[in-house]
Amino acid sequence: MSLKARIQEDMKAAMRGGDKPRLAAIRLIMAAIKQREVDERIELDDAQVTAVLDKMLKQRRESIEQYQSAGRDELAAKEQQEIEVIQDYLPEPLSEAEIGQLIDEAIAASGASSIKDMGKVMGQLKPKLQGRADMGAVSGQVKAKLGG
Repeated sequence: MSLKARIQEDMKAAMRGGDKPRLAAIRLIMAAIKQREVDERIELDDAQVTAVLDKMLKQRRESIEQYQSAGRDELAAKEQQEIEVIQDYLPEPLSEAEIGQLIDEAIAASGASSIKDMGKVMGQLKPKLQGRADMGAVSGQVKAKLGG
């Protein structure tokens, strides 16, 4: 079963079960997927759906920071619920050690020696880490290892 089909099935189950918060979050996911499909006139595969979910996760994390700094804890809590639903559809996150190993392999494979080569390294890492690690944090680790 494709990831998109699984999300659709879970939406039906949430409707039947009357789980309104989960249903609302799944509808947001489906809307984001459908928007990208319409914009690009394609059917998204699992990797593309994961990219959409990853982007949604990043947006939610940024929103939580803003809501908390503004003292809007009820809105931050709603965003956190959405994050939990989105994470159900993402692959298992990688450990720090696994991320570090993948960074080292990418640096070695690309022959990167300075911060100027960061794009090459990130280009190799992104497909392997999409949805499994915070790319912002990974970028910081790569920069540190390249002496930036």
